[in-house]
Amino acid sequence: MNLLLLDPSEVATDGSVSLTQAHAEHVRKVLKLGTGQTVRVGMVDGAMGVGTITTIADRHVELACAFDPAPPARPRVDLLLALPRPKVMRRLWAPLATLGVGQVILTNAEKVERDYFDSHVLQPEGYRPLLIEGLQQARDTHMPIVSIHKRFKVLVEDHLDALCPSVRRLVAHPGSDTRVATALADVTPSDRVLLATGPEGGWNDFELSLLETHGFARVGIGPRILTTTTACVALLTLVHEALRRG
Repeated sequence: MNLLLLDPSEVATDGSVSLTQAHAEHVRKVLKLGTGQTVRVGMVDGAMGVGTITTIADRHVELACAFDPAPPARPRVDLLLALPRPKVMRRLWAPLATLGVGQVILTNAEKVERDYFDSHVLQPEGYRPLLIEGLQQARDTHMPIVSIHKRFKVLVEDHLDALCPSVRRLVAHPGSDTRVATALADVTPSDRVLLATGPEGGWNDFELSLLETHGFARVGIGPRILTTTTACVALLTLVHEALRRG
């Protein structure tokens, strides 16, 4: 954990914080800090800063926090993801937050089982702690916005423009020849990117055609068919690198 991420409701108007049990345990037993020492802190969707330990006791830690004037920039990448198996999605939440995504838009596809949408891992109480875990690792405060859309065609045709206006759009598919760096060679510092990643077997022809009709440029990272976790990590890394160079 490289950042103690706090809910804004935990921070008093004077910047004082009484840590919850999990955070207090981490400060005491993992970081092994004492009174007068400091720890990096942040507020969800807010600024980061430094917390000075004013009180430390068994199961109780209090901080005096000073926050920077402005929060970090929101990640410039959004992810449109065909919902994988629940156990895969559970493993994926934290890495997505660590890598940095502004939105996670989950949707259906031909190769997505309908009962995946009934999983607890799609409920805020199921995924929010995992996103916080990833943000604390990456030292970021921006909670990804999560939306779930069971009707792929309706999402692409009717809702995507409102969810992600004025963005560069890429769709990843096994065997596509165009590299991410090539597709984003002319990217500018103000550009955002929406990356669409399909099931492990790839999008079907209809899904690909619909995405391309709505402005998605096809990209690939070689002929191998990757797991959802590996593909998301690799593709998001490449997109972020392209944006960093733009």
